[in-house]
Amino acid sequence: MEKREDLETILPYLPLKIQDSSLSWPSPHLVEILEAMTKGPSQSGVVSGQSLYDSISDMRQALSLTSYLSSSALQGYALFFDERMSKEESSRWFNEVLPEMACLLLRFPSLLELHYLNSDNLINGTKTGLRVLGPNKAGIVFLSQEPNQHGTKRASREQDKNKVLLVFSFWRKSTVSLCPVEVHTSGLIEDQSVEALEVDFANKNLGGGALRKGCVQEEIRFMINPELIVGMLFLPTMEVTEAIEVVGAERFSHYTGYSSSFRFSGDYIDTKETDVFGRRKTRIVAIDALRHPGVSQYKLESLLREANKALCGFLHVCKNQSNAQCIYHEDGVGVATGNWGCGAYGGDPELKSLLQWLAVSQAKRPLMSYYTFGFEALQNLNQVTELVVSKGWTVGDLWKKLVKYSNQRKQTIYQKIMTIKYKFGAGAEVGAEIGDGGGTRYPGIYGDKWVPPASPSPRNVNKYPLITLCVHLCVHSGKFILLSPQERITMSRLVDIVG
Repeated sequence: MEKREDLETILPYLPLKIQDSSLSWPSPHLVEILEAMTKGPSQSGVVSGQSLYDSISDMRQALSLTSYLSSSALQGYALFFDERMSKEESSRWFNEVLPEMACLLLRFPSLLELHYLNSDNLINGTKTGLRVLGPNKAGIVFLSQEPNQHGTKRASREQDKNKVLLVFSFWRKSTVSLCPVEVHTSGLIEDQSVEALEVDFANKNLGGGALRKGCVQEEIRFMINPELIVGMLFLPTMEVTEAIEVVGAERFSHYTGYSSSFRFSGDYIDTKETDVFGRRKTRIVAIDALRHPGVSQYKLESLLREANKALCGFLHVCKNQSNAQCIYHEDGVGVATGNWGCGAYGGDPELKSLLQWLAVSQAKRPLMSYYTFGFEALQNLNQVTELVVSKGWTVGDLWKKLVKYSNQRKQTIYQKIMTIKYKFGAGAEVGAEIGDGGGTRYPGIYGDKWVPPASPSPRNVNKYPLITLCVHLCVHSGKFILLSPQERITMSRLVDIVG
């Protein structure tokens, strides 16, 4: 076991040691605690949230972990096991579930060792032992070799970088036909009824804030499909030409709400079919969008970045690599997506929807199912896609129109900035209404109209420290620009462009 390079990549992250060519727990006291737990509360004394917290703290100390569990963890254990759970459920958990978990932990070193012994020829002689993948490292990670296996793969490979990092001329000259689009004004990606690549609007670090305070699209998916969290342990930061696909993650929870209103609403029974490896036919692809791109998202380099990133996630490797080793077939598997990179990241949903359509089509996927989540800006998306399809356009045709749309959008915003500069000087405020607490309103854009200075005489904006967002900042960051409905290019305007 000492000479396995794949094992060496994960040992720094595991509280195990290699002794006499075998993996083992480093602390006899830890083994004693786990053995007592396997025999139930009569031996372990773990019968409540408080005693569970004490036992976990004892195990952490046995492993010489220097950080302490926070006091909120104790409060959480006590609240969940002693108050929220019924007495019957709590009793079953401490008498049946916890002993089984302790038994698995006791066996963990030997199970991991068995994994490496059996992994060398799992798929056509390819080594598939667990490893932490570095940037641009190709590989498939099987997280189990028993029924209900779960796997992750790096979607882009070092030898494919020239194929994925596509240049402007490629997109402009593409003759690939645009795929059909289904627009859903209600519903959720995870409720997709047919097998599809379900898009995770990801952070470049897989999982984002799932283990912290984040609670938007990616974090919610990691909560209802908690096996996804394992990927956070093994996969590094995504680079520009990389995506991550996770196969077989089971869903366990219903929920309501979003962000601060997110709530668990009951158990979910996952009835999706399984593949030849016993995995659920759930395929989640993580792609990270530009963060807060502002005006720069309409620049050509940003269009290329987003189109290439989406293509990384949507590519069918077997169709794009002559020497690819495929362990499953993807014919008929479309893409289920939505407002990727919009919301918290501030992207333009009109732009992102069409960029994804280009990538889905270029990847030769049969269908894009698009969930608008009720975004008003996308109310005409179905009209746009039907119009484009009726014209028989290719990926290249739509790309050229999208570049035209982006240039117009960019020019509209820059014209607005220059108008502000001309009317109010370089310190003019752009954005939401502000004041000094005394009822004073400063010159700027409020809602959809100009608000002139309170005094008819010119004002020196430098006298007012609250006016801090100057045109110089807006030009360079592209942020805080508020356009009126009359000046904003909407999807209706895009209908005119493609028409």
